[in-house]
Amino acid sequence: MDKIITEKIKEQLQKRQDSLSEYACRDSDAIRFKPFEDDYRPPFWHDTDRIIYNLSYARYSDKTQVFSFRENDHISKRMTHVQLVSKVARTLGRMLNLNEDLIEAAALGHDIGHTPLGHLGEKILNDISVRELGEFFKHNVQGVRTYMYIDRKGEGSNLTLQVLDAVLCHNGEMVSGEYHPKKKTKEEFLKEYNASYTDKSLTKKLVPMTLEGCVVRISDIIAYIGRDIEDAIMIGVFSRDMIPENIKRVLGDNNRDIIATINNDIINNSYGKPYIKMSDDVYKAIVELKQFNYENIYNKANTKEEIEYYTKGFNMLFDKYLKDIEEGNHDSEIYVDFLEDKNDTYKKNTVPKRMVIDFLAGMTDEYFMESYSKMLNNS
Repeated sequence: MDKIITEKIKEQLQKRQDSLSEYACRDSDAIRFKPFEDDYRPPFWHDTDRIIYNLSYARYSDKTQVFSFRENDHISKRMTHVQLVSKVARTLGRMLNLNEDLIEAAALGHDIGHTPLGHLGEKILNDISVRELGEFFKHNVQGVRTYMYIDRKGEGSNLTLQVLDAVLCHNGEMVSGEYHPKKKTKEEFLKEYNASYTDKSLTKKLVPMTLEGCVVRISDIIAYIGRDIEDAIMIGVFSRDMIPENIKRVLGDNNRDIIATINNDIINNSYGKPYIKMSDDVYKAIVELKQFNYENIYNKANTKEEIEYYTKGFNMLFDKYLKDIEEGNHDSEIYVDFLEDKNDTYKKNTVPKRMVIDFLAGMTDEYFMESYSKMLNNS
């Protein structure tokens, strides 16, 4: 690029940085674990490119959000969800004058560690991980592992600390009335990441290091809590008139109103402040709506028979792929579609059981079912 044009672009981008809120994370604050030379793209903008051009991002399109294998093309997939999180978070970020590049990267990358079959798949894989490795499996932790140690042939994507931290701390299952960022060093982040494998409750206590990370965390909830209702109504799980009156009075009874209400409330209560806050009424209504969704959507997303079938599938595939590694069966899917693409560093630093978990976690729904069916037919 022409040197004069490059300088003008840098001046233009600097003006945007100078206009951000005093509580925003600046591009100059970006920290990476490995040396990296940015081009005309700012660091967090560069992170977004590294996320969306990665093959792991493409697999979002065939991973479950809530409902698996339903005959309806409009049901949300994991890809839909992360894009909705990005849109909600960028709306809040722009209104609060925060760093939208950091927000976009964190939002689009936050669920990369999700397994096939959504939270059911995560639960099953966690049971396997606890049994086989004595370590917990959480999709937020697996997301960090993916970006640091699995992607790009095992080299990792070398994302900024701020984006990795937002991925680790995004837990949308935990809602709070206020979100206060907590500054961290690289060493403190790694300590939290490593401890998450052995401390079951830690992921519920993690706090993002930036205000942008806090925005992504609350946006995760905003993006799914109303959309999941629309999906459930669409396929006949329940009717809209079943939504409790108190929730409808405060938030509304459809996705559009729910998003608009929560967004406006957060903006009104957070503008010009070093934290993200909701009013008591909106916070309580969200807690009540989450409970309603658990009782009427998430706990009914899979039948008992489906749960047993998928559990058997994960366990059978785990045993098969582990045996294939131990016996050096290079015709196995785990070699052909996974290990043959990995560098020596990944292979040297990863025990076989962890390799299998990494492989299973990265599968799409369809790939999982095809592999499971093939194994059943050959058994």
